Amino acid sequence: MTIIEILGYIIFGIYLVGLTFITIFCLMQFHLLVKYKLKNVREINKPEDDGYLPKVTIQLPIFNEQYVVERLIDNICKLDYPKDKLQIHVLDDSTDETVEITLAKVNEYKALGFDIEQITRKDRVGYKAGALKEAMKFCDSEFVAIFDADFLPEPDFLKKTMPFFKNDEIGVVQTRWGHINQNYSLLTELQAFQLNVHFTVEQKGRYKGNYLLQFNGTAGIWRAKCIEEAGGWEADTLTEDLDLSYRAQLKGWEIIFLEDVLAPAELPAEMHGLKSQQFRWMKGGAETARKILPTIWKSDLSMIEKFHASSHLLSSSVFLFIFIIGVFSVPLIYFIGKINFNMDILAVFMISLMSISIIYFVANVQTAWQGQSLIRKIIKFIFLFPVFLSLSMGLSLHNSIAVLQGYRGKKSAFIRTPKFNIVSLQDKFNKGKYRKTKISFATIMEGVLSIYFLLAVIAAVYTGTTSLIIYHLALSIGFGTIFYYSIRHLQNS
Repeated sequence: MTIIEILGYIIFGIYLVGLTFITIFCLMQFHLLVKYKLKNVREINKPEDDGYLPKVTIQLPIFNEQYVVERLIDNICKLDYPKDKLQIHVLDDSTDETVEITLAKVNEYKALGFDIEQITRKDRVGYKAGALKEAMKFCDSEFVAIFDADFLPEPDFLKKTMPFFKNDEIGVVQTRWGHINQNYSLLTELQAFQLNVHFTVEQKGRYKGNYLLQFNGTAGIWRAKCIEEAGGWEADTLTEDLDLSYRAQLKGWEIIFLEDVLAPAELPAEMHGLKSQQFRWMKGGAETARKILPTIWKSDLSMIEKFHASSHLLSSSVFLFIFIIGVFSVPLIYFIGKINFNMDILAVFMISLMSISIIYFVANVQTAWQGQSLIRKIIKFIFLFPVFLSLSMGLSLHNSIAVLQGYRGKKSAFIRTPKFNIVSLQDKFNKGKYRKTKISFATIMEGVLSIYFLLAVIAAVYTGTTSLIIYHLALSIGFGTIFYYSIRHLQNS
C-alpha cells in the first residue's frame, strides 16, 4: 500500500467518523420530533384556577445594560400579580452608568409601593452564577423567577405559570422564548429559525419522552427548595443553567416546559453579540458534558434516557464535526480516487439532512410561524433553510474553538451578549458602547476558509469532479458571510 493510499484511508476515515456522529445526532433529534408529534403522551394538564398565588422573588441578573435595564424593570413591574406577593431583586454587577440608571428606576418603583431592591457586589466572582448564588441569601420566597435583561414577559406570565407548582414534584417551570425583533434582519430571522426548534421539538419532545430537559437560564421559575437540594448555583461552567437543571433532575425533581407560554426577548442584532452568545453556549455545553456525563452513565436512568441526555449534552460537539468534515472534504476529493471508493455510497448519510429539514419545517412552518398563509411559510422556509445551513457551517470554526476549550477545561470569563434595545426596523445598534472594536484571529481564519472552499469550487469546475461542489459553495458562502458581518459590525475605534 502506497503512502498516498494510506493518507486516503486516513482522510476518508476521519470524514466517515464525522458524518456518523452528525447522523446519529440528527436521528436522535428526529426521535424527539416523533415524541413531540405523538398525541396523548405525557401531556401537561393545566391546573384549575383556584387563586393559587404564592409569593415569588423575581431575580434580574444584569451587567452593563444601560440600553435595556429601564425597559426591563418597567416590564417586570407591569406583571399582573399582587404587590404583597412579589419581591423584585435587580442583581446588578455593572461597572458603568447602568448602576445609576438602575438605582433611579428602583427608587421610582419603591415610591410606588413595590418591594424592589438593587443588589450589588464588589466583584463579579462566579459571574451570573455567582450573582444568583449570592442573591439567594436575600430571597424570602418559596419560588424564584429569573429573567435576563433582554426579556419582556407578558403581564399574565406568573398567573399562567405558578399554578403548576401545586404539584410538589415540580422543581422548574420553563417557558418558550419569543422574539421581539425577529424581522429586524436576516441575522435575527435565522436565530429565531434555530431557537424555534429548541423551544418546540427539543424541549417538548424531551418532556413527552420523559427525558431530561433544561432550564434555559431565563424566562422560567425555580422552586427554591429544588435549587438548594440540587447543590445550588455553581460557576464551574459557563452554562450554569444547564448544569443545575441536570443536577436537579438527578435528585428526582421534575422540569416541565410550557410551549404555550411565550416570553418575548431581544435577539442579538449584530454578529459579535451572536458570536459571544454562541461561544458561551457551546463552551458551557462542553464543560457541562465533561462534568455531568459520568454521573448520567452511573445513574439508574433507563438506557434511552442516558442516550438522549448524552445527545443533549454533546450537542455543541456537532459543530466540531461539521468543521472537521468540511476541511477534510477538500483533500478527500483527490484521495478518494486513489483508493477506488465509490462516493455514491455516502448518500446514505443524506438521512441526516432529511431528518433535520423535517424537524425545522415542523418547528417553524407548522408551529412557530403563526398568522401567515401556508404558501408564504413554505416559500420562506425554502429560502431560509439552506441559508441557515450555510451560515451554521460558517460558524463552525468559532464554535469548535469554544467546544475544544470546554473539553480541555480552559477557563474564561462569562462574556455577556450586549443588548441595544432593538425592537423595530428603525432601531440601530451602532451605539457608542458594548460593541467589539478589534478583529480576532478566528475571524481572519473565517475569511481564509471562505477562500479555501471557493478555490475547491473552482478546482471542481476545472477538473470535472463536482460531487461536492454545492457543499463547498455553501461552506464558502457561510464562512464568507460570517467574515463579512464580523468586519462590518466592528465599531470604529
